Amino acid sequence: MDFVFWLFSYVVPFLAVLTIIVFVHEMGHYLVARWNGIAIQTFSVGFGPELVGFNDRHGTRWRISAIPLGGYVRFVGDMNAASAPDPEFIERAGPELSRQLFANKNVWRRIAVVAAGPLANVLFTLLILYALLLGYGRYVAPPVLQEVTAESAAEQAGLLTGDRILSVDGFRVRGFEDFQRLIATAPERQVTITLERDGTERTIVAVPRSETTTDSFGNTHRVGRMGVLNTYQAGDYQIYRPGPVEAIGMTLEEVRFIIDRTAAFLGDFFVGRGDVEQLGGPIKVAQVSQQVSTLGLLALVNLVALLSLNIGLVNLLPIPMLDGGHLVYYLIEAVRGRPLTQRVQEIGFRFGLAVVFTLMAFTLINDLI
Repeated sequence: MDFVFWLFSYVVPFLAVLTIIVFVHEMGHYLVARWNGIAIQTFSVGFGPELVGFNDRHGTRWRISAIPLGGYVRFVGDMNAASAPDPEFIERAGPELSRQLFANKNVWRRIAVVAAGPLANVLFTLLILYALLLGYGRYVAPPVLQEVTAESAAEQAGLLTGDRILSVDGFRVRGFEDFQRLIATAPERQVTITLERDGTERTIVAVPRSETTTDSFGNTHRVGRMGVLNTYQAGDYQIYRPGPVEAIGMTLEEVRFIIDRTAAFLGDFFVGRGDVEQLGGPIKVAQVSQQVSTLGLLALVNLVALLSLNIGLVNLLPIPMLDGGHLVYYLIEAVRGRPLTQRVQEIGFRFGLAVVFTLMAFTLINDLI
């Protein structure tokens, strides 16, 4: 029974979340490659030995593999899943097949294919958040400060009880929970607060203090606090339902907020403020997936959207082995008018492989600790 509980509590939610995100990412590569007439050998969710698969009418092998920690689209003429070209195969290819090889497409078509994976993740996140916003709206309470505690960061910054918050760091505040979230995600980082006081708009710069909190699952988080108490009751909250056009702007702003705070989180490590315990790998994702799944389907869908966006952004990092590394190579080729030598590319891929495996090992050890 313990094994069955573990399987359905941790493994199933984790695989469901990861499989959806990987499928969306690889489908972005696949569709743009097909639109550009590129022959595709394999579409795989997961790495390693094939568990189940089939061939479609175009000759592509669709497969689910044994190691569910990623996936790949392998083009005809590639030596491996990392899309390293096979010079001998390319040289032997006939005229018809040669026109369909990824390596023989012009550099802008290759850039489009590589960028399509991360962009598919971003678009997927936008669609999920937009649908949830239209379908369910948001619970909001007035963004008015009800009590500013003595000697708090809010008092030191000059905030007063009764101030109506309009924006934080350029992000519009529609409800008090917006203000709380924007502050919570900026521990010990300077924020610019625009507010309305006595009918006059003012701008205040503040630095939220860092505190460690524990959520309902026992996880600890480093968050920002201003020292503003929330005394709103349940009856003070109302459902805010934006129209279809306004929801587009709100969705784009939400994605911009996630990107901004993710970049700030990573930037903290370069200035010595980073909290290593907040970094997570596969075990952390599995744990969070299990915890969020207990909150219901909507919470799990929100997690899928957040992880999809983050995986798309991570893949754009300029590290060989990732999509961003390939894009760097192709952009250099576009500027130079010819690709980098195979030797230089191989060195880059080895470096990228070392970076990726080091990061995976670090996050795995961090998860276990």
